[in-house]
Amino acid sequence: MPHYMYVAVQADNRIAVFTASPDDGGLTHQADVAVPGGPFTMAISPDRRYLYVGCRETPQIVSFRIDQSNGSLEQNGTVPVAAWPTYIATDRRGRFVLSAYYQGAHVGVHPIGDDGSVGGAPIEWLETATGAHAMQTDPTNRYAFVPHIAGNGPNSIYQFRFDENSGNISYNAPPSVEPAGFSGPRHFCFHPSLDVLYFSDEQGCSVTAYRLDTGAGTLTEMQTVTTLPEDYPERNTCSQIQITASGRFLYAPNRGHDSVAAFTVDAATGALTPNGIVPSEARPNALGLGPGDQYLYSAGQDSGQMAVFRIDQQSGELTRTHTVPLGNGPCWISVTELVG
Repeated sequence: MPHYMYVAVQADNRIAVFTASPDDGGLTHQADVAVPGGPFTMAISPDRRYLYVGCRETPQIVSFRIDQSNGSLEQNGTVPVAAWPTYIATDRRGRFVLSAYYQGAHVGVHPIGDDGSVGGAPIEWLETATGAHAMQTDPTNRYAFVPHIAGNGPNSIYQFRFDENSGNISYNAPPSVEPAGFSGPRHFCFHPSLDVLYFSDEQGCSVTAYRLDTGAGTLTEMQTVTTLPEDYPERNTCSQIQITASGRFLYAPNRGHDSVAAFTVDAATGALTPNGIVPSEARPNALGLGPGDQYLYSAGQDSGQMAVFRIDQQSGELTRTHTVPLGNGPCWISVTELVG
């Protein structure tokens, strides 16, 4: 089945739809879908049939049905929210949309209807702190984590219990874990087979690995590795983070140095080893993995272009192969293979 890529082009108020070639990673533009309000963050449902979009200029969450024959989008729901969502995700069963609000200092949980639509009042609208930057449930779907960046936030990861039947969340014990140093955890991803997850550190310009206690739903810091060359003097921040489905390679972009840092992942422990830093587009805010994890896509929010990298399947090293124009302010990438 074909692979489709959806790119939130915030300043153009649209989602650009592409097919992604499994042969060379190249992108072919298929359509543009108007999304008034500045689409900023996106999530695809676990069954790959629905796309959820959080908007920045007009705070709302919009849902779309993905046509399995051609990847086109049909809007089927929208709900206003009290602040702009910095990050959205579904829970592991695809029954709820989870959202985090940087300036709004809240997290939310909205129900998903039988038709995949999002709508109605949130089940949860819980105050956390300024700087809330992401929200995901763990692989067991019993716990949720919300990182808060440093400076404008408390430099903390909030730990919650999640009820997958009701959508309710409650603080775990302890309610948070504080990273060492002024790191500013921003986004995170889970190792596909180990009880380890990785946070991109916005202020620390690093990736920090945490062990996950799946019985208690709590995190323990285990390693921090820089994303920058030694003695880089200019301002830089980290943004999104991706790990391959094999769990062998991990990638994190630098905004300022305008690059992507690559890491190999120890199969037994989940520990990271730096594996090169490659130039990307200006302000590479968005990052996504393509067909078969053979390609990495990095969108430059300032350049308006996509850098396409081939991933060496033995070493994980990146080689740039294409540059694709996107538009004004691309800020999120979601890639899926249609189920037919």
